[in-house]
This record gives sequence, structure tokens and C-alpha cells, in this order.
Amino acid sequence: MTTQAVAIATKSVYERAEAGDGLRMLVTQYWPRGVARTTIDEYVRELAPSRALLHAYRNAELDWPRYRHQYLIEMRRQSALREIHRLAKIARSERITLMCVCKYEDQCHRTLLRDLILGFDEGRR
Repeated sequence: MTTQAVAIATKSVYERAEAGDGLRMLVTQYWPRGVARTTIDEYVRELAPSRALLHAYRNAELDWPRYRHQYLIEMRRQSALREIHRLAKIARSERITLMCVCKYEDQCHRTLLRDLILGFDEGRR
């Protein structure tokens, strides 16, 4: 039996939609300004950082390592784990693109989320 690779991409919601994006999933607490709802396939707020965590990070009360740690703790909630599992299942059969408003990929929860989904999928094989 062959296992298909999980296909997960990440990008800013402000980047142009491309055919290769597959299912475009927005993972933010707030709907981004100027983004038409028709450009998003699914809004998965449950996988966004909490409002409190987001505000603490944006106000420089947390640095990236502490923010990362807190986000990963938040993703241990049962409701978040259910969504991570669901996305891992979807990504086995079709490409998904996780999107948020962050400009820089290296300090964005969408990359942490991608790694969680990939890790969840590897743990289930």
C-alpha cells in the first residue's frame, strides 16, 4: 500500500491566489481587511492564536520563542486537535494552503501549524 505525501503550503492571505494553492484555508482570529470571502475556501478560526496571545505578541510583550511556545500549548486543546486531525486527513488527498496576515513566514503561526499537521499525520501512519 502506498501512502500519499501530505501537501501543505503556507502563504500570506494578501498574496495572489494561484491554481496550485488547492484548498485555501484562512487561520486567523480576525477577517483581514480588503480580502474577499470568495478568495478563501474555509475559515478555520480554531487554529488561530487566541486574541490574548496575538495582542501580547503584537504589543511586544512576548518574543517569538515565547509566542511559539504559547501557541503550541493552545493547539493542545481538544477542539484544535480535532481540526489538526481533520486537516491532516484532507491534506492526504489534496493540497491545502494555510494563510494568515503575517508578512514574514519565519515568524508566523501558519508555519507552526503546518508542522503540527505534518507531525500529526506522520504519527498516524
